[in-house]
Amino acid sequence: MPAPDDDLHVPLSLPAGRSTLLLIDLQEEHRLDLRYLVEGYEAVLARCAALLAAARAARMQVAHAAFLRDFARVPPRPFEPRDEDGAPAFSAPGSRLTDICPEVAPAPGEPVILKNDLSCFTDEDFVALLADPPDWLIVCGVWTEACVAATVRDAVARGIHVLLVKDACGSGTATMHQSAVINLANRLYGGAVCDTDTAVRLIAGAEARAWRLRGAAPLRFEAETIASTWAAL
Repeated sequence: MPAPDDDLHVPLSLPAGRSTLLLIDLQEEHRLDLRYLVEGYEAVLARCAALLAAARAARMQVAHAAFLRDFARVPPRPFEPRDEDGAPAFSAPGSRLTDICPEVAPAPGEPVILKNDLSCFTDEDFVALLADPPDWLIVCGVWTEACVAATVRDAVARGIHVLLVKDACGSGTATMHQSAVINLANRLYGGAVCDTDTAVRLIAGAEARAWRLRGAAPLRFEAETIASTWAAL
């Protein structure tokens, strides 16, 4: 199967003062809870920390999102998994596992969204934060096929350009993550995909080449070409 066409890598720059960095669910449970481990999580955290440092240096708006499954705010949904005692099966309030990892801890004044569902846009505080929508939402975090994907799709539906930082996201396995990025790229209307180094340059105000969707669903892959297709984005 062919790799992504290099013609889809084009010069990109971010409009000054019109971009937001969003870090999604970078919580301790993804390196401490055996049920929810993210492959390569330490590397993902390091790349997200680099994006966060660049955004702070550029005085870019930053938002942190964390999953906190609070039944007092949103009652259990049909078929939702629960522990034997009826508590949430993941991201339960009061657990240190829900803490945001110190490598990417929010600084004073940086908003923290505690969401009860996959997409950040399901939380009223996040919607209010983006009441004046940015032109670009720079997205990193975990899990790629779940909370990252849901947030990206909702952002696109609202007319927000998404810059998906492909190596600053993660999932249960590399293959789960890479296939999710490819599927998002196929429908990332108005958006772009790049790696962390490229995103850091863009945040700093430079122009850099990034993969941008042309048409719809240009990427085709088989199991054995997932890694190479992802790498070529």
